[in-house]
Amino acid sequence: MTDLHSERSFKEQVLNWRMLICIGVGFSSGLPLYLMTQLVPSWLRIDGVSLTMIGALSAIQLLYVLKFTWAPLVERYSLSSLGRRRSWMLVAQIPLIISIGSLGFWRPAENILAISIISIAIIALSATQDIVLDAFRREILETEGELALGNSINVTAYRVSGLVPGSLGMLLVDQISWQANFMIMAAFMLVGVLLALLVKEPKQYSPPPASLREAVQVPFQEFFQRRSIGPALAVLAFMALYKLGDNMATALASPFYLDMQFTTTQIGIVAKQAALWPSIIGGLVGALVIVKIGINKALWVFGFIQFATIFGYVWLSNAGPDLVILAVVIAGEYLGVGLGTAAFVAFIAREASRLAVATQLAMFTALAALPRVFASSVSGLLVDTIGWTDFFYLSALLAVPGMVLLYWVAPWNGSPPQSERGNHSQ
Repeated sequence: MTDLHSERSFKEQVLNWRMLICIGVGFSSGLPLYLMTQLVPSWLRIDGVSLTMIGALSAIQLLYVLKFTWAPLVERYSLSSLGRRRSWMLVAQIPLIISIGSLGFWRPAENILAISIISIAIIALSATQDIVLDAFRREILETEGELALGNSINVTAYRVSGLVPGSLGMLLVDQISWQANFMIMAAFMLVGVLLALLVKEPKQYSPPPASLREAVQVPFQEFFQRRSIGPALAVLAFMALYKLGDNMATALASPFYLDMQFTTTQIGIVAKQAALWPSIIGGLVGALVIVKIGINKALWVFGFIQFATIFGYVWLSNAGPDLVILAVVIAGEYLGVGLGTAAFVAFIAREASRLAVATQLAMFTALAALPRVFASSVSGLLVDTIGWTDFFYLSALLAVPGMVLLYWVAPWNGSPPQSERGNHSQ
């Protein structure tokens, strides 16, 4: 009887509309980022743009870090009768589709300024979409188990979305024009529009802030009232550093494959397809492991796996254009990073209070995006200076500080402070 009850409870946690929504949320959130980090750098590189220029252009991803500055607007105001979350979804997604579709009508070597402006629009709209989608997801996941499972499913869908620009987009390079390619990429964003139109507005655990000033103040006050300043700053530092090494290693993945003399077709078929099943397995296994051993222990285990996979790029940089090694390295990276991201996103969600969910999640995910932005902006210059192999060794070294911080922010045998556990019922 107990087994049947447990089985039913597990199925109720996994097979419900909230998990399906997490798939759509993850896919819609991930696609614009992967477009800007995979297909666009390849497009620029193929047209003769230098790695230094590509890295400099990637610095506009700083908008992902700054998104907490306009998150209070998303938290405070509802833009239509659709509700606070759904109205902001559409306001971000429709212009995002138009911006992505317009990219291919410009020649990189001749119109880098126009491409930069459109790229800024894409990232600003993508960051706005992330604010509302993160808040929406946090509000529909009700229990600790759903929080772990839903966020892991979200991470899996997020990473699978990278196959659209990273695999399909690369395969289409030799088949169709760049105009058609980017318009196809834009069409995939209709998933988010359909999601916004079909879902219901989530249950509100607290009323919207009474003023914009309150929307700005409450998230910061609530977070720093939970613990003393030292532990609070350690949590924030951990959010910024846990993914630094991994983000550095993968910041210029597509240009790296091209410099290793792989063709765009090989990258589309081997490099990206090798990521599909490991990313799915990593997400599903990550969810089950997190439920079994908890978020703290998962951060340790998955963090070490994530760290080890960086050395696969060292191997590939010395091996040259070997398709088997390419497939093994990419599969390992997607498995390891997928696991690490599953635990990391669950940790961030656990830290966010429903009393100020949009702004706090924007602040936390902005810190999490900081290493990616830093890596994207300086990686090209570093590679041009020290070469690919030493660059990957440096990436591994930069992964260490985040692991060290686990001792304080997520001790192996520790549990969330009472104030954090209370967030799930607020």
